[in-house]
Amino acid sequence: MNALIDQFLDYVSLERGLSKNTRDAYSADLEHFWKHLSLNRIKSFNHVSRKQMLDYLISEKERGLSVNSISRRLVAIKVFFSYLQREGMLARNVTEAMDSPKLWKVLPGILSIKEVDRMLEAPAGNDRFSMRDKAMLELLYATGLRVSEIAELKTGDIHFDSGYIRCMGKGNKERVVPFGKKAGTYLDRYLKGARPDFLNVSRGGKKSTKTDTQNHHVFLTYRGLKFSRKGIWKLVKNYSKRAGITKRVSPHTLRHSFASHLLANGAPLRVIQEMLGHADIGTTQIYTHVDQGRLRSVHAQFHPRA
Repeated sequence: MNALIDQFLDYVSLERGLSKNTRDAYSADLEHFWKHLSLNRIKSFNHVSRKQMLDYLISEKERGLSVNSISRRLVAIKVFFSYLQREGMLARNVTEAMDSPKLWKVLPGILSIKEVDRMLEAPAGNDRFSMRDKAMLELLYATGLRVSEIAELKTGDIHFDSGYIRCMGKGNKERVVPFGKKAGTYLDRYLKGARPDFLNVSRGGKKSTKTDTQNHHVFLTYRGLKFSRKGIWKLVKNYSKRAGITKRVSPHTLRHSFASHLLANGAPLRVIQEMLGHADIGTTQIYTHVDQGRLRSVHAQFHPRA
């Protein structure tokens, strides 16, 4: 593969008369792409799929590369693949229909399932703080709730018998979201075994004089008060570091991961839209860019003329 890149660089330099700076930029971008393919044991450019291209660009975004740099890399790869196809060395150009990435400006950062697992396992103790934090992280990933929705969640919003919560989203729109068995188990453990301790916290030997409204919030700080959005953001960031995750992680990252992992496992986009509380399905459609390979395989499997 490296020899083909060298041939291409000679072509753009000699036959197309591109400047040394452009040649050097193409060289750096293609060498980086080639190393990525090698690490993923892809031994031929003919074996590169559109999904692998998307995975590569997503990995570059998660690594902190700017939108302009990602766009430049995609342009270099597209020019290179066009050259290979024109020379009869590439059977199918998977970059041909790929958009120049306005998409990378909106594509959300997500965690892999393994990274989510590591993060959710980070609060492993049996003290009240670990029990609270474990329940909060599990619920964030299980439901895709916004940070403000987790902060405002009340004990009366949780319905263990049916396995769902009611939450008030943007525009005071109420929605119902299931939370699953694992999150339910840790949430129940926290509510019974740790939350009463947060409620009974004392200040200078006197019981806290919190209002009933504050007492009804699910997640409470060490003072027995409801969490602020900033407090939840700090908590999530702290556990991502403990889990050894180098990406920038926020509560919204767990929301994005929730949606992306549902889509990757076959959940209909309309259902994901409903659970996220998106008014417009166009907002939810950004997640289709994460796993377009899966969508193509579904089309190939089920469409009569695929």
